[in-house]
Amino acid sequence: MSDETERIVPRSSTPVIEPEGTDIDDARARRPASPKRMQVRAADLEPYVGLKYLSRLFKLMAIILILVLAAEVITGLVSSGLSEFPAILGEISRLIVLAGLLWGCGDLAILLIDMGHDLRATRILLGRQLAHSMDEQLARIDPGMTHAADESEQLV
Repeated sequence: MSDETERIVPRSSTPVIEPEGTDIDDARARRPASPKRMQVRAADLEPYVGLKYLSRLFKLMAIILILVLAAEVITGLVSSGLSEFPAILGEISRLIVLAGLLWGCGDLAILLIDMGHDLRATRILLGRQLAHSMDEQLARIDPGMTHAADESEQLV
C-alpha cells in the first residue's frame, strides 16, 4: 500500500490525496482526522512544470548571449584592434540589454509560479474556513446536524 490513498470528489472528479495517518481508525494520528470537506485535492498540489522550464530557457538564452558578447568583443579586438571599438560598444550595449530582458523574463516566470502557489494556498484556506464556518453555523442551529459529510456533500 502506498503512503497516499486517493478518493474521488464527485463534483469535480479530482482525486483527493490523504497522507497516511489521517484516517479516523489510526490511533497513531497526531492530530484529529479532518472532515472530508477540508481535504486537499491533488489538482491543488500540481507543480507549474512548464513555467519552470520557461524560466530556465530564458535564463539560458541570457547566458548564451553574454557568451556570444564576450566572443564578439574578443574577435573584434583581435581582428580590427581598437579602431572598431565604437562599433563594438554599440553591439555590447544592445546584447547586454537583450540579455537583461531575457533574465528578467525568467524571473517573471518564477514570480508567476510563486503567485500561483499563493493563489492555491488562499483557495485551500478559504475552502477550509468555509467548511469550518458551515459546521459552526449548523451546530448553532441544530447540534445533531454536525455530522461528517458523505461523499456527495464535499465542498472542496
